[in-house]
Amino acid sequence: MAWRDSRRSRSRLLLFISAIVLGIAALVAINSFGDNLARSIDEQAQELLGADLTISAAQPPSQKIKNILQSLGDERSTETAFASMVLFPRTGGVRLAQVKALDGGFPFYGTWDVQPASAILQFRQHKPVALIDDALLVQFGANVGDSVRVGNATFLVAGRVLKTPGGTAATAAVAPTVFVPASYLLKTGLVQKGSRVNYKYYYKFAKTTNVTALVKHIEPTLDKASLTTDTVANRKQQTGRAFADLTKFLNLVAFIALLLGCVGVASAVQLYVREKITSVAILRTLGASGWQSFLIFLLQTALMGLFGAVLGAVLGSVLQWALPLVFGSFLPVEVNTVLSWSSILQGVVTGLFISLLFAALPLLLIRNVSPLRTLRSSYDADISGRDPLQAVVVVLIVLFVTGFAYWQTRDWKLALGFAGGIAVSFGVLAGMGRLLMAAVRRFFPRNWSFVWRQSLANLYRPQNQTLILLISIGLGAFLITTLYLTQTLLLGRVQFSASGKQPNMVLFDIQREQTAGVRTLVQQSGLPVMMQVPIVTMRLESINGRGLDQIRKDTSLHIPEWALNREYRVTYRDTLITSEKISSGKVQAMNDGAVPAVTFEDAFMKRMHLKLGDKLTFNVQGAPIETTVGGTRLVDWNRVQTNFLVVFPNGVLEQAPQFSVLMTRVPDTQTSARFQRALVNKFPNVSAIDLGLILKTLDDILSKISFVIRFMALFSILTGLVVLGSSVVISKYQRMQESVLLRTLGANRRQILFITLIEYGLLGGLASLSGIVLSVAGTWALARYVFESPYNPSVWPLLVVVAIVTTLTMLIGLLNSREVLTRPPLEVLRAE
Repeated sequence: MAWRDSRRSRSRLLLFISAIVLGIAALVAINSFGDNLARSIDEQAQELLGADLTISAAQPPSQKIKNILQSLGDERSTETAFASMVLFPRTGGVRLAQVKALDGGFPFYGTWDVQPASAILQFRQHKPVALIDDALLVQFGANVGDSVRVGNATFLVAGRVLKTPGGTAATAAVAPTVFVPASYLLKTGLVQKGSRVNYKYYYKFAKTTNVTALVKHIEPTLDKASLTTDTVANRKQQTGRAFADLTKFLNLVAFIALLLGCVGVASAVQLYVREKITSVAILRTLGASGWQSFLIFLLQTALMGLFGAVLGAVLGSVLQWALPLVFGSFLPVEVNTVLSWSSILQGVVTGLFISLLFAALPLLLIRNVSPLRTLRSSYDADISGRDPLQAVVVVLIVLFVTGFAYWQTRDWKLALGFAGGIAVSFGVLAGMGRLLMAAVRRFFPRNWSFVWRQSLANLYRPQNQTLILLISIGLGAFLITTLYLTQTLLLGRVQFSASGKQPNMVLFDIQREQTAGVRTLVQQSGLPVMMQVPIVTMRLESINGRGLDQIRKDTSLHIPEWALNREYRVTYRDTLITSEKISSGKVQAMNDGAVPAVTFEDAFMKRMHLKLGDKLTFNVQGAPIETTVGGTRLVDWNRVQTNFLVVFPNGVLEQAPQFSVLMTRVPDTQTSARFQRALVNKFPNVSAIDLGLILKTLDDILSKISFVIRFMALFSILTGLVVLGSSVVISKYQRMQESVLLRTLGANRRQILFITLIEYGLLGGLASLSGIVLSVAGTWALARYVFESPYNPSVWPLLVVVAIVTTLTMLIGLLNSREVLTRPPLEVLRAE
């Protein structure tokens, strides 16, 4: 019976089921991409690391540790890395970059993509050449054959680095790298006492070596010396987890598109059920039970749902081939794309199950249709009110959405937050739709023209699409707008930090003997010295008389390992700066013979599980200094200030080995470039951070991230438009009756055209405005309570979203009404 009854309605059933196709396609594409990426990471794990084992240190190792490091591996390579200003003499370009001095045959696995390839041979022959990230060369218009100055040494640019093992285009944009041979490191003059230098050792072992067991054996010794290890297995796990989290997040975005499609299914099935009421009443008269009637139409929607899910899975499998291009700049490996049958099966099952749940909501009313319907068409008692089973289906939908979110996140809090957020968004948009219909009905403008009155009345007429359109198109507009506003908010936060009279350039690694000279250079360049802060490096030696080994063994103390191993960079002063305020205790000046009272950053002290009065001993370049915790500070880390976790009082560290940080403000990019060139020429070891460059880099990164998320949000917009189109087509008969009646009563084609355009223009405009209002409210809360920054969204981009969505909605409505406009009323009635 289901098959026979569907013969006349199959095209319409296919149409409303098509609403879930895009959601399933997005899910299958993302899941397939995730599976292929995980497999590619597994296959190319050695190339991610470039070696079998790496060991990293933040300070030169002792002779004992050096002996251990030199005894490992069949092949070894070393890397000394630090931040420094680099200058391109031909173009005058200056930028802070990562300098890496390499020795040995790294990378042992994978390809070091350098153009020309012969540059690698020159580099390994210890010639005075440099290999530079392509992004850095492009930024300053430099080319292979130019020279680059690093500290006191000048190198020939032998090649441009397109990719290094485990590197991505995004990371190269953030921290471009200049590679130089290790034999020229001393000539640069950049590695001095107090300089922040990282050391890394790469190893290649015979294939039969159990690297994991070897690391487990030497790790305790390395840990005591604050050295960290990384193996192929670790890198594979870390990289895999990071991108698994990304695909899970994008799956949730795709799932929103599927939910929108299912809302469209529910709306379309409701219209379909109303048209089938007479058929159901006849079946009941002939002896069919309410459940049999229900199952007939449930089978129809199940078959169409299965067809839509399969079609979406096929489309998603094709779409996954394009995703590596979308994610290109973020991928550390080359993704080999093949069909993922598990993702296809998951997509089909998810699509079928959730479409059935949403279709069941209106279909359950069929059980209550009375045989009296065959005699009295106005008998409405059987389909009015609420069915208790509908509440059960609603609960099942909520459980399914929450369960799917948990499956993706493995976190109940996040899953409940996602489900709650979806519920709030749907509720707000549905509430705005109902408010709109009530307002139009209540304040109906009876003195307006016939065309406007008819268009407005269509917003609350039977079988209208007001609610479904506001929810589907509104949520899509909400996603797109929220993404744009959040990106603007983040950039605006940095711009706000750099605005007004706040410093926007930081000079660091200034040695003690250079302090006066750098200060003079800043003043001679017409720039203000806004702050000059001394910095002393030290390590924690004991807490309350207990050494670090004792603390590690006593798990009841809950002091994190990283807090014990880290190198502390502290300053000394007796006052607070503008980004700080006291939360407990007080800032205490140094008294003769007293133990220095230090202040901790409030959140850091809580993570350390310390309290006021605790005694800590720090090791300052071999000299122990006993201190006590005198107070805690709340620090605004978003401010462009020299903020510290630990601050000493004056009179303790003045004679300790130290370097300085100086903060100034440059009025424009030209002044910044001139000053940085002068700085590199006179003080090559001093580095400068230009906040304007950080802003540009942040903009580039956010643009790439937002492109990826916009790509996924596009599925929601397209799904909303498909839902709109299918809803309009399914209610086409009702619309034709109305339009033909208007034509018969004397309305001309022009009037009906304007009625249609105004109605859908109002719907599209109100749907996009609803999404934008929800988005503006959400990002306002984000700005006020999370970023604590001013919120002034630009109006023009929001108006563009409204214009585009409204225009598309009007076009869809017009295309579906063209038959009434182009054919005589009698011909239309006979055809129907």
